[in-house]
Amino acid sequence: MAQNVFEGTPEQMTKLLACIDEHRGEAGALMPVLHEAQDIYGYLPAEIQTVIAEELNLPLAEVYGVATFYSQFSLNPKGKHKISVCLGTACYVKGSDKILSAIERELGIRCGECTPDKKFSIENCRCVGACGLAPVVIIDGEVYGKLTEHDVAGILDKYIKD
Repeated sequence: MAQNVFEGTPEQMTKLLACIDEHRGEAGALMPVLHEAQDIYGYLPAEIQTVIAEELNLPLAEVYGVATFYSQFSLNPKGKHKISVCLGTACYVKGSDKILSAIERELGIRCGECTPDKKFSIENCRCVGACGLAPVVIIDGEVYGKLTEHDVAGILDKYIKD
């Protein structure tokens, strides 16, 4: 399993603390602070959730609960190239699970993870509305359809060389 180590900068922390100060004492301050933190860091690592909890005087469990409840928040970093594999019914029936496995093998990470060099992240999704192209993978907004697991390496090569 790939291990991602949090690496924040002093500039990022300064921005986060300024955001927290701006919202401190407001009812519902947690949501805008979490949104801004994710904009600053690209995700919500445990270290940043802890800072937010301490600075807003909230239990860490509450910060974590909100961060995990809403789908727009991510606890894992995202790579430069975001890969989304459709696991909707049409895609799954046509083998998208095998394509997802091939991508995981090729990159050495699991779905929901980011490569240590932060170049790739993989996620799955449900129905992208391209059932006629099943199975479908989307990389950085580019749709690849009618794939087999043998297509994966060739497609990823384009992004690996980038």
